[in-house]
Amino acid sequence: MAEGDAGSDQRQNEEIEAMAAIYGEEWCVIDDCAKIFCIRISDDIDDPKWTLCLQVMLPNEYPGTAPPVYQLNAPWLQGQERADLSNSLEEIYIQNIGESILYLWVEKIRDVLIQKSQMTEPGPDVKKKTEEEDIECGDDLILACQPENPVKALDFDVSENRTIEIEELPPIDHGIPITDRRSTFQAHLAPVVCPKQVKMVLAKLYENKKIASATHNIYAYRIYCEDKQTFLQDCEDDGETAAGGRLLHLMEILNVRNVMVVVSRWYGGILLGPDRFKHINNCARNILVEKNYTSSPEESSKTLGKNKKCSWSDGLSENPGVSICSYVLK
Repeated sequence: MAEGDAGSDQRQNEEIEAMAAIYGEEWCVIDDCAKIFCIRISDDIDDPKWTLCLQVMLPNEYPGTAPPVYQLNAPWLQGQERADLSNSLEEIYIQNIGESILYLWVEKIRDVLIQKSQMTEPGPDVKKKTEEEDIECGDDLILACQPENPVKALDFDVSENRTIEIEELPPIDHGIPITDRRSTFQAHLAPVVCPKQVKMVLAKLYENKKIASATHNIYAYRIYCEDKQTFLQDCEDDGETAAGGRLLHLMEILNVRNVMVVVSRWYGGILLGPDRFKHINNCARNILVEKNYTSSPEESSKTLGKNKKCSWSDGLSENPGVSICSYVLK
């Protein structure tokens, strides 16, 4: 495989994992090998009036030199309305050539649906699907910190040029664990505004015996510098190759700022393959949404509700290999 192809493949995989983490069960895999995916987009997650399914195929040249091949599926989408939406998506690609654009496409379509729902015209008849039972997690949350374990060495320097140096330890929240094949993943989140706080949060977390004994403690942070209008950001794999970069990529797509996320993984003896990255991103995404650092798809459509399973009543998938590619616990 050529070096360019390898780079595109890595960027595609990172974007796919991020989209699965952001949209949960709205994001579906149609053909993993051919990189064909579908996302069901509604104006209102709880009570949809207008719904559309975006099906995309990612060519080898995407995102470098070629756009995704896409199909808009909705029985009500016809004529000029379809042409206008297609033009909007293609304009987004032209404005962002070489960048990952699936998130921008989805949110553009959602904006169009929300605007459409606010018009006086009635929506099409939409049959609600029976929601499948949520997966229950029996794991307990991490216990209170126990100050006995040493702190691992940190690889970054604290900036001395910051105009405001806040030295108070920020509050740390712990997410709901995800367990798969005896491996457990748990996210921890803290607001940070300077690198010194990042160091303090890590030090406090490592005082906890269970966190300190985790096989990996992957982290990423993003700090917005008002004076320079730029982001100070970094990540750490802690032995889980590429996990930190994927976590940071998710945070970039979600456009979060002044926050740090640490995901602890306790290895259970069974290799999970790519599923481990999915669980890491889902843990991070869940706690970012829970603590209001990012807008969930529900909030984008001005509702708060549970995600629903993708339905294929629009004739999108006659492929029996369709599967859900997320593991979001609510």
